[in-house]
Amino acid sequence: MKFTEEKLEKAFTELLGQEGFPHHLGITIARKPDEVLIEEDLQTFLLTQYTGQGITVNEIKSIILQLKSLSASDLYESNKTFLKMLSDGFILKREDRNQKDIYIQLINYAGLNKHRQPEADQLISIAAEPEEVYPADTNIYKFVNQLEIIGSEKRIPDGIVYINGLPLVVFEFKSAIREEATIYDAFKQLTVRYRRDIPELFKYNAFCIISDGVNNKSGSFFAPYEFFYGWRRVAGLAKDVDGIDSMFTLIQGMFHKNRLRDIIRNFIYIPDSSKKNEKIVCRYPQYYAARALYDNIKKAQKPEGNGKGGTYFGATGCGKSFTMLYLTRLLMKSEYFESPTIVLITDRTDLDDQLSGQFTNAKNFIGDNTVVSVESRANLRELIQGRQSGGVFLTTIHKFTEDTQLLTDRPNVICISDEAHRSQVNLDQKVKVTEKGVTKTYGFAKYLHDSLPNATFVGFTGTPIDATLDVFGKVVDAYTMTESVKDEITVRIVYEGRAAKVLLNNSKLKEIEDYYAKCAEIGSNENQIEQSKKEMAQMYAIIGDPDRLKAVAEDFVNHYEKRVSEGSTVKGKAMFVCSTREIAYELYKNIIEIKPEWNEIRAAEEGAELTDKDKRELKPIERIKLIATRVQDDPKEMYDLLGTKDQRKELDRQFKNEKSNFKIAIVVDMWLTGFDVPFLDSIYIDKPIQRHNLIQTISRVNRKFEGKNKGLVVDYIGIKTQMNLALKQYSEGDKDNFEDIAESIIIVRNHLDLLAKLFHTFDNSKYFKGTTIQQLNTLNLAAEYVQQSKEFETRFMGLVKRLKAAYDICAGSEQLTQLERDYTHFYLAVRSIVFKLTKGNAPDTAQMNAKVREMIKEALQSEGVEEIFKLGDEAETEQDIFDEAYLAKIDKIKLPNTKIKLLQQLLAKVIGEIKKVNKVKGIDFSKKMQALVDRYNDRDKNDVFRSEVYEEMANALTDLIWEVHKEFSAGDELGINFEEKAFYDILKELCIKYDFKYPEAKLIELSKAVKTIVDNQAKFPDWNKRDDIKSALKVELILILDDFGYPPVERDEVYVEIFEQAENFKKNNK
Repeated sequence: MKFTEEKLEKAFTELLGQEGFPHHLGITIARKPDEVLIEEDLQTFLLTQYTGQGITVNEIKSIILQLKSLSASDLYESNKTFLKMLSDGFILKREDRNQKDIYIQLINYAGLNKHRQPEADQLISIAAEPEEVYPADTNIYKFVNQLEIIGSEKRIPDGIVYINGLPLVVFEFKSAIREEATIYDAFKQLTVRYRRDIPELFKYNAFCIISDGVNNKSGSFFAPYEFFYGWRRVAGLAKDVDGIDSMFTLIQGMFHKNRLRDIIRNFIYIPDSSKKNEKIVCRYPQYYAARALYDNIKKAQKPEGNGKGGTYFGATGCGKSFTMLYLTRLLMKSEYFESPTIVLITDRTDLDDQLSGQFTNAKNFIGDNTVVSVESRANLRELIQGRQSGGVFLTTIHKFTEDTQLLTDRPNVICISDEAHRSQVNLDQKVKVTEKGVTKTYGFAKYLHDSLPNATFVGFTGTPIDATLDVFGKVVDAYTMTESVKDEITVRIVYEGRAAKVLLNNSKLKEIEDYYAKCAEIGSNENQIEQSKKEMAQMYAIIGDPDRLKAVAEDFVNHYEKRVSEGSTVKGKAMFVCSTREIAYELYKNIIEIKPEWNEIRAAEEGAELTDKDKRELKPIERIKLIATRVQDDPKEMYDLLGTKDQRKELDRQFKNEKSNFKIAIVVDMWLTGFDVPFLDSIYIDKPIQRHNLIQTISRVNRKFEGKNKGLVVDYIGIKTQMNLALKQYSEGDKDNFEDIAESIIIVRNHLDLLAKLFHTFDNSKYFKGTTIQQLNTLNLAAEYVQQSKEFETRFMGLVKRLKAAYDICAGSEQLTQLERDYTHFYLAVRSIVFKLTKGNAPDTAQMNAKVREMIKEALQSEGVEEIFKLGDEAETEQDIFDEAYLAKIDKIKLPNTKIKLLQQLLAKVIGEIKKVNKVKGIDFSKKMQALVDRYNDRDKNDVFRSEVYEEMANALTDLIWEVHKEFSAGDELGINFEEKAFYDILKELCIKYDFKYPEAKLIELSKAVKTIVDNQAKFPDWNKRDDIKSALKVELILILDDFGYPPVERDEVYVEIFEQAENFKKNNK
């Protein structure tokens, strides 16, 4: 029994039957062979539905005629018109002009959220259920197969779902067991053959299904094949499914009658105007997220709710902007919200062009003509104040400042935040101290909440940060990166470690310590010395070392060119992320020095064929550019290179053009979030990046593009630990992280209490109630008070440091009172004054940093770039960071310093190399390394925050690496090579182990002889599978040992160990 295409058709027929779509064979349907509508069904439905309004058969005929007269030659426009009528309804002008017009809907949407009644002047308009009570669902559903349709040729689609005689969904099946029949063939059949021969059918199409039983996907008839996706979730069931199961979830998920009608009505987006025939059918994460948020906003709306509409956590690159668009339509059309005002807030200084372009081109879909990108604060006020309902306004968080004031206190305002994790949760205040006095400012989020006090706030984020949940409420729905790769919505990200091996010269470090000691003697403030030590250790000194940058530049050029020449990159676009603007500029100069031709201006990429449109859009440009903001103090060359804001906008456009000659962007902070270039497939990272930003950054390369199967992250810095942590947080995206906040609030309160006790004799009332000058005087007096004794000062500085650490975590929480915030800022201000006080001419932080940077430069010996991270198979330098086994490893990660992790990996690799040849030494070094690591892992709890523990560990690892390196040349003194030394070591060790003497000179000769024998035997490629060769080797070894009179005592174990070393040596030296 074979599972043929016919059987697959039967399976679908059965499943659709269970959902309430009765099966009909094509020959039983009454219609003309060239017609695709079942007119009888449509007539029956409309007569039943509008009998109360007295609709006539003639009027129904005129509706059917209008549908049939849509042109099949301009298929896209006809489909657009039809779907508008289908989702929003239309007005029927009566035959008898004295009768009231009827608002017609071709599908009865009873049982779904009610839409608002349309305005009279909107002809094709928004729908609400007529008030009469009908049976819940009066639609006529059918699944028809083997329906012969005659167009320019006769074609028989595998299956069609009809609702009220309208052919809304077309199915095409391929056999699951014939390997050559793929669902791509099904896609081609629909979009090429059927489109050419029976276009009439697709005027009325909502979406298509292609399936071979194992792969089951839905998509828009106008979409390319890569935009057909599975539907892997049924209501509330978040379990992922693959293979045959995905057939059940597709039918039960999409073809549940309520959901199918909901998708047809609210989740198929056609832009107001499109050059590319776009029609976007929602994917399952977008559908469930928009629905879940809609329901949650209903509950959260003030005055009954708390205004926290919920957080949606969706992997970067999985189409969040469409989810926002679907949500906006649901809210805007809903009868319940009575035409709300929607404010969309993004987090970048320049409004996100992509998002605003998408929304302003969706007025019909949203159902409101006021969709505006807000230019300025005044413009925002003018648009929102006094408005009673409606309107979609796109703005940036930075428009909300102290002078925004109250915009409106209406409760039917919904604020949707894009990338809600950054400045939008910042309710915090900042205190600025100058000679003129003290000024206080707050985070944007506070002004936003103050200007729209009764609004409901919804957060969309790709990076789960604890504070997000506090402002927007719990995670309502989540869609992780792993799921997104599985669903083929984004491509997998592959990690390759190429950290530059930088070893420190220890005597130089001693000098640096001495320099700091001298600074302390001549009166530098010890807090500043601490700060300088911290800043210098902060990797930037190491990252910016000139030799290292040279090595990185060379490695980058080789790596990039190799990828381009091998065709591993789709368009040769790469992004290089640097730590600071200065380092980026140095790297840029290094790269140009190696490849001066990359600095030549060219009209377009080599070999590009240009259309007239290309010629208009492309600007002659260099291959590599530095992207960063410029500062007045920049050196002239750098200042000119960086250019103006408008020039950067142009660079943005050119980088997004695949034919442009601009291929490599060196960036620092810009372009790391919300910058979409689908064909960008390599990102090189040489900057320590924190967890949440890291995911945003590496997601630049996960967008889908034809021919691109993965995005590559090349790591020069050792972001692996941070990346693992971030991914761990991602794979657990839906776990609420409230504990950290609650804990931090307790710490903040405890420390405020302790500080209040320290300050109980000090009068700080003027700081809170006085003028700005009085505030400044109070701060200065407080700083003086703190310095009454060294012990008092140290205690105060320590308490405030810990207070700040805890406060940073919970600053966004509403549980902290304003008074607690004010006191925190008072203590922070006092701390910074004490910190800045430096006696006399002693060097301050900046001067110390400059001096130490010079010294570090000399201490660093850059040893070129090495690929030092290879997990799993040695042959594979690339590590897929989303495979399950790898995520499991992440779970076990402890968080020691990156530097130590890198040194450990390097050491393990070198020891591995030695083990392959020299078993004895390999084991010896492994033990030493294990002892070091154990000591590090078992360190005292109190040591966790002490930098010298890390330093000591790093030094010990570095010393061991040198020792292992030395071992490679240790045989030189004895006049034997590295491989002969391996046998020398085992023979020597056995002398010690079994306590016998053997002359040194003979030992060296014997080592050489043993290696020669092993070499001779290793010529046979399959030696380790052939016992005869193994026996011959043993015999030869016994004879040679006997010749040399080794061992002088009878011990069988001796032979065993020598054989083991010989086999180990042969195995690894084929």
